[in-house]
Amino acid sequence: MAIANFTYTGLPSRVIFGKGSLQQLEAEIDHLGSRRALVLSTPEQRSQAERIADILGSRAAGIFDKAVMHVPIETAREAREVAQALGADCAVAIGGGSTTGLGKAIALESGLPILAIPTTYAGSEMTSVYGLTENGIKRTGKDVRVLPKTVIYDPELSATLPVELSVTSGMNAIAHAAEGLYAQDGNPVMSLIAEEGIRAMAEGLKLIIEDPEDLDARSDCLYGAWLCSTVLGNVGMALHHKLCHTLGGSFNLPHAPTHTIVLPHAISYNSEAAPEAAARIVRALGGKSASAGQALYDLSKSLGAPLALKSLGVSEADMDRATEIALANPYWNPRPIERDAIRELLQNAYEGNRPI
Repeated sequence: MAIANFTYTGLPSRVIFGKGSLQQLEAEIDHLGSRRALVLSTPEQRSQAERIADILGSRAAGIFDKAVMHVPIETAREAREVAQALGADCAVAIGGGSTTGLGKAIALESGLPILAIPTTYAGSEMTSVYGLTENGIKRTGKDVRVLPKTVIYDPELSATLPVELSVTSGMNAIAHAAEGLYAQDGNPVMSLIAEEGIRAMAEGLKLIIEDPEDLDARSDCLYGAWLCSTVLGNVGMALHHKLCHTLGGSFNLPHAPTHTIVLPHAISYNSEAAPEAAARIVRALGGKSASAGQALYDLSKSLGAPLALKSLGVSEADMDRATEIALANPYWNPRPIERDAIRELLQNAYEGNRPI
């Protein structure tokens, strides 16, 4: 097969991976040239933030534990003010996409370096993508300033992640790689990484279902998350991410479950326009399903993941508004964005139908 012309620009990042790698935190703060770290977390992960602060000792400037989904602009502004008031010269974000997203919001305005310690498989830590929600609309963008300087992947920190959250977080990661396979600015390097990321994540999730405390399975999932998010960090997004950003930002739906539910339908929508990408997804997931959309749906179902948007509390009437918002400022997509087809896609996702 002939290789098409492409441009590849690698993003600068430092990754520390492995069981027990949290022990290297202090050395990594030194590597950043920092002295006072503001520790970020959600309210629910306050105890983990306190553990980080204990490890850092006098180097911990304080804890800000107000990270929430979709990064409300008011929270971002408060966090920046706290960082400045405490004299922090870096931030340590421990948690999932909400906490990393908050760190990015701080970095966007202040340039403060971020060290990320993921405890989920969301993948935000490997991208220069940021998101801020203001007046019910989620705005996304890319800026190299928000890319975490260092990422510590320690499987031991994800061992207590509940199975349900592990599954939806992992499917969210798979979404990053799946869309990267047909991205407008995709390339062969990212396609290889995407397929391996999907395979590793799917295999790891299947093992976690059997034994949630299996650290080898947790390692597989973190490895998959790293690869999938590397894809997201290097290529653009398309229809799937646009729909999820719309549903999350405008209807306050939970990020990972929304991605999990919408993914099979968005991939099915684009499969005919991106046959090579669809074939890679099927192959990465074992090659037993007839289509990429069905393969993703079947994986979600086998893992006990949510399958219908109505289970998240959104109404059927909201699908009309979601269609209009998504069409108002669409991302590039391999298949033309058609109003009726998008509304049908959302209806199938709302009802939880298996893609045809």
